[in-house]
Amino acid sequence: MDDFVDDDGGRTRTGTWMTASAHIITAVIGSGVLSLAWAIAQLGWIAGSVILILFSVITWFTAILLTDCCRDPVTGKRQSSYIESVKSNLGGLNYNLCGVAQYVNLVGTSIGYTITSSISMAAIKRSNCFHKYGHDAGCHVSNNIFMVIFGIIQLVLSQTPNFHKLDFLSILAAIMSFGYSSIGLGLAIAKIAEGKSGNTSMTGVAVGVDVTTSQKVWNCLAAVGNIAFAYAFSNVLVEIQDTLKSNPPENKVMKTATAIGISVTTLFYVSCGLLGYAAFGNKAPGNFLTGFGFYDPFWLVDLANLFIIIHLLGAYQVYSQPVFKLLEDWCYLKWPESGFLREGSPIKIPVLGIYRFSMLRLVWRTLFVIVTTVMAMLFPFFNDILGLLGALAFWPLTVYFPIEMHISRLKIPRFSYNWMWLEVLSVVCLIVSLLAAAGSIEGIIKSLGTYKPFNSVS
Repeated sequence: MDDFVDDDGGRTRTGTWMTASAHIITAVIGSGVLSLAWAIAQLGWIAGSVILILFSVITWFTAILLTDCCRDPVTGKRQSSYIESVKSNLGGLNYNLCGVAQYVNLVGTSIGYTITSSISMAAIKRSNCFHKYGHDAGCHVSNNIFMVIFGIIQLVLSQTPNFHKLDFLSILAAIMSFGYSSIGLGLAIAKIAEGKSGNTSMTGVAVGVDVTTSQKVWNCLAAVGNIAFAYAFSNVLVEIQDTLKSNPPENKVMKTATAIGISVTTLFYVSCGLLGYAAFGNKAPGNFLTGFGFYDPFWLVDLANLFIIIHLLGAYQVYSQPVFKLLEDWCYLKWPESGFLREGSPIKIPVLGIYRFSMLRLVWRTLFVIVTTVMAMLFPFFNDILGLLGALAFWPLTVYFPIEMHISRLKIPRFSYNWMWLEVLSVVCLIVSLLAAAGSIEGIIKSLGTYKPFNSVS
């Protein structure tokens, strides 16, 4: 079959609602699902439950708007990246702002996943240590070696040519996310059934008992931000939609995939968040698999952390492939005749199929993985920074640009009813982002007080 037969003259796309759903679930359900019990503990039963559902609906709604903005409004040409969609629909300054927000967030997430995976690797080693020497043993271990191991694996996976070749990895990662979420859920239910659940309340942790007034405020801001950002995947939505076949229409297929992805995510988030809070109460750990909310059965905790690691191997690729594509496309346009950029002859690899070697791909992607790994080792508190990046990117990428492109495409009159309520939604989400950013900055300042580079210890 000819490689250039799609409706826009590009390579044949083979994606379906199933592969798109897998990409979405891989991008959305991270190990953060296991920290939602902590978020609910800060907010309490009422506010926590409402916010979990509210941001699920907001993310689904704005994602649906974005699926209709992935073709040029004049030519109808498909866009292969978020920034291209913003450029064709809004242009100018919006294009530059989107580029900064999207790619800083993508790179930051890749660094964050390196740290998170190393913590899960260390948790497996510590779990076995606790089983052997008892729960009072320190069993502390450096995370750096595990970051290096994760980086070495990514050196190989990053040679995957493009997003279109990630189907198998994303499906595997999605299955892993179901695996560790289900294990965490099962362990929480078992803890409740044993009558060992913690104290809960309608308003969460109690001021004067569990936390101070200022801690309550900062923790609530961080919790709202964590929940809001946990659903976000707009920074890779256009890239995922670009993998879909043109027939049936890719925007309709993407809407189906989005509905499936968000529904599955919400089910797991609500289940793990609420049942995790019911199990641990106001003492819920930041992550009840790596924070040792559970010690036994140790082999099941190890298995869950292994699932997290495999999932993050795939999720890292989902977030880094758009970054790879950005520089590679720029190089192809800048030096179209360069031998350094040209792909070599096809190489048949058993099981994996045909592969075309590229020197640019090897050098650039290897450098990217090395830099993200070193950054993860240099800033062991980077997940606090990632919280800030998430706060700054959530509003423009998940809410503002989809709404503004929708208004522009449909030519919705200013100050009309539809225009007003869309803008109100945008402003409310902007306020949430700013408040969450303030909470993240407080966390960063606190972490800087004990900061030591290359000193990440579990």
